[in-house]
Amino acid sequence: MSRVVVAVLIVLSGTVSAHHGIANFDLNTDLEISGTVTRIAFVNPHSWLYLDVTGADGHVTAWQCELRGATVLRRSGWSPQLFTPGTTITIAGSPDRFEPNTCYLGTVVFADGTRIDRYGQIQQPAPAQGPRPARLATGAPNISGDWAAEQRVLTDPRGLSGAFLPLSVARDLAPGAVPDGGQAFPGARGTEVSLADDPIDAFWNRPSAVPLTEAGARAIEGFDGASADNPRLRCETTNILFDWTFETDVNRIVQQENSVTLLYGSMGLERTVHLNMAQHPAGVEPSRAGHSIGRWDGDVLVVDTVGFEPGILSADVRIPHSGELHVVERFSLDPEGPALRRSYVADDPLYLQEPHTGSDVVYVADIPYQGLGCDDRSFKSSGAPVPVAGGGPPWLTIWLVGGLIGAFILWRATLSSPDDGDSRA
Repeated sequence: MSRVVVAVLIVLSGTVSAHHGIANFDLNTDLEISGTVTRIAFVNPHSWLYLDVTGADGHVTAWQCELRGATVLRRSGWSPQLFTPGTTITIAGSPDRFEPNTCYLGTVVFADGTRIDRYGQIQQPAPAQGPRPARLATGAPNISGDWAAEQRVLTDPRGLSGAFLPLSVARDLAPGAVPDGGQAFPGARGTEVSLADDPIDAFWNRPSAVPLTEAGARAIEGFDGASADNPRLRCETTNILFDWTFETDVNRIVQQENSVTLLYGSMGLERTVHLNMAQHPAGVEPSRAGHSIGRWDGDVLVVDTVGFEPGILSADVRIPHSGELHVVERFSLDPEGPALRRSYVADDPLYLQEPHTGSDVVYVADIPYQGLGCDDRSFKSSGAPVPVAGGGPPWLTIWLVGGLIGAFILWRATLSSPDDGDSRA
């Protein structure tokens, strides 16, 4: 095979890069750099801090270090103003396994000695909305407003070790502790994933967390959660269940006479729950959000959703779903919290051997809903594997086929090249 073809095939395979999840960083290795801030990208799902680091020889090297997402940083009292250009800082953290001059920010120390850990709570913002009437004029429970799940943090405030738990639980444990019966977050310092020969594969490509049918097992074959197979690594919605509390972003609910609108802070998903429909219309166009109808059962909002595109219920634990997915959610308001609780049942007879159930809770948000888009600066690829279950944009397949055709054309061209004999040496 000619060198031209080999080069093209290397380029094709190299366009699928791994997302900067925790396993991309070697949290078993300590790193410390000092430099001057050049800029900050205060974005979701991860913010990035850029700085110039001057070595002992006077040479200046540009570095980039990953922080948590902008929304959760704001919830912790952080702001871009902490990192104005020209600010002198020292960062302690861990190196990226693959990218040079790239780090995981564990702790930042400013010139005046102020120290902030990755999960540091600079201040506790007040709830984003005032006193709430318990009911609307219609008599329905008032679930309108901005809601967010409690922040989740590693028990090590630096984010290097320990279990991943709600903030109120983690703050009562010793730094890096794992509660009885719990486990350290995969990829954290000292975990089996962090010490694996291929930590990325060990983190993402574990067995499915639920029993799958034969069709479901076939659908997940070849799925790589660390690639653009994973919708959220394409800055796309995963599904109505996963995204509601993912990254503890702020959601908004708007109640009207005949509908309830749910605006997700994660990936900008928007759903309309139709309260004036007794059944789903025929010929629903499949989508990530599906088609939702709802009714009040006493003080519980029961939401029935069908009409999904085939996709993924959870990339982290490898659960696919087909177009036959049927989800029933039950929203109930706890006025003492106030907290909005949701339980759900996801039934998919084509892919799942048994219904998938779960629950979650969100609270009155401590910052307003902003509807920030996704700007994933750690995952940029111009191509990706063919998506699972027929989902995903068709341009991925087109790009790969086009690339292979291009490689063939270049190979054919080398056959008539006068120095083709040298290229085979």
